[in-house]
Amino acid sequence: MLPPIDRPFTQSVTLRLPPVTFGAGSVGQVAEEARRVAASRVLVVTDPGVASSGVAGHVRDLLEAAGIATGVYDRVPAEPSVASVEVAFEAWRAGNYDAVVGVGGGSSLDTAKGISIRTANDGPVSRYFGVEQLPARGVPYILLPTTAGTGSEVTPSAIFDDTDRQLKAGIVSSRLMASAAIIDPDLTVSCPPHVTAAAGLDALTHALEAYVAVKANPMSDLYALEAVRLVGQHLRGAVARGTDRVARSGQLLASLYGGVTIVAAGTGLCHAMAYPLGSAYHVPHGVANALLLPAVMAYNLPADLTKFARLAEALGESVSGLSLRAAAERSVEAVRQLSRDVGLPGGLRAVGVPESALEGFVPGALSAARLITNNPRVPTAEGVLHAYRESW
Repeated sequence: MLPPIDRPFTQSVTLRLPPVTFGAGSVGQVAEEARRVAASRVLVVTDPGVASSGVAGHVRDLLEAAGIATGVYDRVPAEPSVASVEVAFEAWRAGNYDAVVGVGGGSSLDTAKGISIRTANDGPVSRYFGVEQLPARGVPYILLPTTAGTGSEVTPSAIFDDTDRQLKAGIVSSRLMASAAIIDPDLTVSCPPHVTAAAGLDALTHALEAYVAVKANPMSDLYALEAVRLVGQHLRGAVARGTDRVARSGQLLASLYGGVTIVAAGTGLCHAMAYPLGSAYHVPHGVANALLLPAVMAYNLPADLTKFARLAEALGESVSGLSLRAAAERSVEAVRQLSRDVGLPGGLRAVGVPESALEGFVPGALSAARLITNNPRVPTAEGVLHAYRESW
């Protein structure tokens, strides 16, 4: 039997979330939420793929049927940048809109946040990288995820690539919270298998890093461990059978819980190491997390063997009769196997990252102080480089 985890509250925990509606068909609430924030002219923000799937059009139809005028901005890139937010903001300003509805994956949701930021604050948004640097709250925005991974719909943060400085960083602020989050599993059914897989590992990374984080607490542990269990149970099915609504619902709930854990406890080294990859080689965030997570777990393992053993158990591994270390090590292999099962690349080399670039990523990863200080094991340059090499 694994030993119990006795983690009392050692510091105050603030958990602020937007109003959340979860469940099949909940997209039908979008007009009601728009009326609640007195929106009369809404810009729907999405990406080309979601636009072509018809999902964004369906959201527009629901708003229009309720007498709310809409426009659409459907040019959100896969990895939104400081510059791309400015382009989207100009579209918002040209249409004289009074609210934003983000429909899509994390990139569309973060772009919707970026537009809102710019409606009340000078640009570029890179001025507000960091924690609580945002002077004013912008126009209301409602978020509807079409992927099950980022949890961005419930987090007070947004990630953008500053291509001029080759820096990917986040804005975290209590003023950056959605007016509403509408989380409908039916909107994820059209998500392609490779996107579903990457998003699923992103959700797992959020939950797993929060579970072992310095800021972890009983509240975050509750959501994190359940999110890990849900990913282990449902991600394979969501990738293999995209129309399986049980799997889609379970995975989307995992993503939501992962977002809650970010709010309650934050993430750590894996996210810090993923940012330079996204900026320099345009590796999608979920893919970067998936490729790095097993090596980061192995690095962090000695910091909390009991928690890693619990993670193995949550992922469906049998740990009965194993030593605590052996049980903890099972969690690393379980994540590797999950990544293989859902068809993600086998290493950084497979996504075009040369081995010669790895050492250059280390300073950027260690510069993410908010994440590094929350990691359960204090990272060293040597340790980070080793994790990059093990992921290559």
